[in-house]
Amino acid sequence: MTLRYLFTLLWLSFALALMQISHAVAAPGEAPSARMWEQLIADAGRLHLPTRFLQHMPADFVRFEFDDLRTYAAEYHPGDHRLILDRRLSFNAAGRALKPLPKLTHKEVDVLYHELFHAYMDFLATTASADSPLLSFARSQQACRYAEVAITPVVQRTDETEGRYLTESESWEALNETWAVFIGWAIWNELEVQKKGGGSMLEHSREADEWLLRFEQALQKGELRGYYVPEDPDERRVTQKRFLAKPSQISGGEVMVLMEQVLGFTNKLIQKMKTRPGLSVFFKKESDCPASARE
Repeated sequence: MTLRYLFTLLWLSFALALMQISHAVAAPGEAPSARMWEQLIADAGRLHLPTRFLQHMPADFVRFEFDDLRTYAAEYHPGDHRLILDRRLSFNAAGRALKPLPKLTHKEVDVLYHELFHAYMDFLATTASADSPLLSFARSQQACRYAEVAITPVVQRTDETEGRYLTESESWEALNETWAVFIGWAIWNELEVQKKGGGSMLEHSREADEWLLRFEQALQKGELRGYYVPEDPDERRVTQKRFLAKPSQISGGEVMVLMEQVLGFTNKLIQKMKTRPGLSVFFKKESDCPASARE
């Protein structure tokens, strides 16, 4: 073997190694999404958090990115299925991989699940799953609950409300944000209940009762309501978001569907919710929509 031949062989091996490294390393600000997705689901399982809707999506559907976000800890862009997370949610704040879920604060997990639910609705709307029962239910609720809503013109004055007719895009966003608020709230409170009692509400009656009490109180305070970005440019100059008022917060029918089809809560827990004295009236009216709107 000549020296020249040996040099060429070494150079080809080096070039091949560089190519492999370049494919394995994500571009700046991006993350290896499929591997992160597997880690996310595994971590959620260890924390006794719902993973049903996450497992419906392929590992490469959501594209993870990290950036220095000033206003929010995370934001989802349905156009290209990008989930942008603040760098502080990444391992060592390096912007390459998501921190293990146990290392995130409960509020950060809440925000993460909120955005992951947006990704799930995006997945249903852009794939062959577009005829899913959840999406069909969402469209009926959009028409009969979110086309006309009550808002709080001044966020701090929750008792002052105004009626608004929403456009197609505004009503769809209001529904999506309302549902995502509930999903994030449910996850945050599950973690809080675990921390307080030492067990999961899905496995222990005492923790389930604590979670249900928190849910009842949240409804009374009008906390489970969404928001939308006004389409009117003049209105956007006044406010970037319009928050729904208590009368337009999530309904009993919507909660039931999300618990069953998204969070995968047990029938035992759902029945316990429906028969709880402080919640029975809320769940008796499972849908605010007339029959014609649900067909």
